[in-house]
Amino acid sequence: MEDKSKIRPFTVDIPQADLDDLRDRLARTRWSADLPDAGWSRGVPVSYLKGLAEYWRDGYDWRARERQLNSFPQYTTEIDGQNVHFLHVRSPEPGALPLILTHGWPGSIVEFLNVIGPLTDPRTHGGDPAEAFHVVVPSIPGSGFSGPTREAGWDTNRVTRAFAALMDRLGYDRYGAQGGDTGAVISPGLGRLNPDRVVGVHANGLSGFTEIDPDEVAELTEAERARLAHLEYLNTEQSGYAMIQISRPQTLAHGLHDSPVGQLAWIVEKFKEWTDPAADLPEDAVDRDLLLTNVMLYWLTGTAGSSANSYYETAHSGAWGASERSPVPTGVAVFPHDVSIRRTVELEHNVVHWTEFDRGGHFAAMEAPDLFVGDVREFFAKLR
Repeated sequence: MEDKSKIRPFTVDIPQADLDDLRDRLARTRWSADLPDAGWSRGVPVSYLKGLAEYWRDGYDWRARERQLNSFPQYTTEIDGQNVHFLHVRSPEPGALPLILTHGWPGSIVEFLNVIGPLTDPRTHGGDPAEAFHVVVPSIPGSGFSGPTREAGWDTNRVTRAFAALMDRLGYDRYGAQGGDTGAVISPGLGRLNPDRVVGVHANGLSGFTEIDPDEVAELTEAERARLAHLEYLNTEQSGYAMIQISRPQTLAHGLHDSPVGQLAWIVEKFKEWTDPAADLPEDAVDRDLLLTNVMLYWLTGTAGSSANSYYETAHSGAWGASERSPVPTGVAVFPHDVSIRRTVELEHNVVHWTEFDRGGHFAAMEAPDLFVGDVREFFAKLR
């Protein structure tokens, strides 16, 4: 009988037929019509999406990106009945600290491709070899090469337990955790689950679930008041995608699973809205090929529905909400468009490191890898 806990090497090898099918679907797209001069105010404009889809069809080279992915050691293992895919890149430095990096939605392991080298091998990237990490980058169950989830119940708490089991299976009894978006829920969760093993948690986009008392608004800094106003905007004008994924993910899945342009628009809208506000277009903030590779990991693995379903699971299990304060040292990196306000974050986290940046955005490791790596190194240097 096969040992389901076995760690198996994994290589990305997409059949050519799947790529041909994608190209054919892109060529046969039935385009909608824009209202005059609407721009991005109602979503992704047709004119922009047509150009990006044309490049995806005729200019983007998946095989080159496949080779890039395969340049990193990858593995799969089964945890709690679910396939879990992950990158595991060990540092050449013997004293390296293990670090698990967790993506969110609509991100993927692609978020971290440009920071793995500097984190694992600082000696060759202008850093101090004493700051090296052994890096583990899992695909959240229901996303990417972990594949669709096989049963209901995969909320963020269950993913957290699975990732703790993964680090245990890899033999790491002392490690750090980093994440943004959903990863900014899972990474602190790892600290709460194993406070004696997780030496520190670093997060970007970390926000507390406790609301600001109206009487305290006057005490906030100008930057914090701007973040509070942006949070209100996110909770109203930009909350539609979340409400659909929380309430009717399966209905959404039919369109995204069948139409690559639909999947592209659903993801690229967030790269427009959440990246550095100084960027006019998503590809001004994130490399266009990297952006499309991220989209490909949803399209090629058929995980549009299961990744959206994770919102449903988490919302309906009550996993979103204020948590008991974590004793684990926590570092917070605040990038433009983040809504982190220190006084609310400190209610749930033991914040010992706080940095605010004037460039970058929600997808920090993709947008500002230099700032991201520098802050991760600085935070964990105190905890080794």
